Amino acid sequence: MENKKNIAILGSTGSIGTQALEVIEAHPEQFAVEVLSAQSNCDLLIEQALTFKPNAVVIGNEAHYYKVFEALDKHDIKVYAGENALAAVVEMDTIDLVLTALVGYSGLKPTIRAIEAGKSIALANKETLVVAGELITGLAREKGVNIYPVDSEHSAIFQCIVGEFHNPIEKIILTASGGPFRGKSKRELESVTKAQALKHPNWDMGAKITIDSATLMNKGLEVIEAKWLFGLKAEQVDVVVHPQSIIHSMVQFEDGSIKAQMGLPDMKLPIQFAMAYPNRLKSAFPRFNFADYPALTFEKPDMDTFRNLELAFDALKKGGNMPCILNAANEVAVAEFLKDRIGFLDISNVVEHCMNKIDFINVPSYEDYVNTDKETRIKALEIID
Repeated sequence: MENKKNIAILGSTGSIGTQALEVIEAHPEQFAVEVLSAQSNCDLLIEQALTFKPNAVVIGNEAHYYKVFEALDKHDIKVYAGENALAAVVEMDTIDLVLTALVGYSGLKPTIRAIEAGKSIALANKETLVVAGELITGLAREKGVNIYPVDSEHSAIFQCIVGEFHNPIEKIILTASGGPFRGKSKRELESVTKAQALKHPNWDMGAKITIDSATLMNKGLEVIEAKWLFGLKAEQVDVVVHPQSIIHSMVQFEDGSIKAQMGLPDMKLPIQFAMAYPNRLKSAFPRFNFADYPALTFEKPDMDTFRNLELAFDALKKGGNMPCILNAANEVAVAEFLKDRIGFLDISNVVEHCMNKIDFINVPSYEDYVNTDKETRIKALEIID
């Protein structure tokens, strides 16, 4: 088949990356792997490369370069290392779609380079739009590049507005599971452990996003991402807690009609939709059965207890580099929580403190984002130490 899509997967050894490869494996007539990248998991990267035979791989941690090179060079797979190599490799002429599944701020630079090179983007790295939404969406418009959302919530919104692009959105409603601590008080949250926070009730995800889901910061980041993806104002984005995670999000139109996208919690579905758009591909994913879910329930998020969601709305309303500050402070705080250096409730304290202390820039340049991210990380560590 001549018109296979050649896919570059940035972050192929993570949760989204491995599931994307499962989708590709199920549809070899539709997709081919052109580039794979990983930060440090060189053993899995080598295994993936030997299976999928990409044109090139990039290992972010340069210390692992020779191990990866020794394993793959004889198989005619090019091997590169480092952040700059990753940003350069996405410009390859042979790539049709770049799936950005990197964790956190690290996705920003390669996503910018891929858009500049005119590549379609399947975006699983929400922090790219949180940090620099105005810059990214403006560049995508300028280059005529499509950004297809991979997050289950944003994919749901996208699926609901297909065929409705001429109809203005009144508001969108992002659903949240509520995480493992839904209904708990601040006092109860003071003593929660890392192990408890890493047990998500519905989704199987990486450590960072799982903690973000427990603090509701993940939903806050999604609120900011939605604003940029769908060209909305802050007041057009609502969040509702839906513990069953069957309705993945909803769109309300000007006539009051609401569309919802439903299904069992499985990230392979939004990954496949983004990679195959505008086509829906046949899948063997488990099917939803209404009889198994006699009740779908909804409630308001508790933003007093889970303050990260409110801080994210604050950052969105303020604009400028404030979402960048929010994101950087959160990345540091979550990493320190995972090292048992701070408590669960300290995460939002660190974020709020940084939002109050780092200089606000109303219309930031790319360099401003880079400097804001760096300054915020230093400040967050100072607060923790």
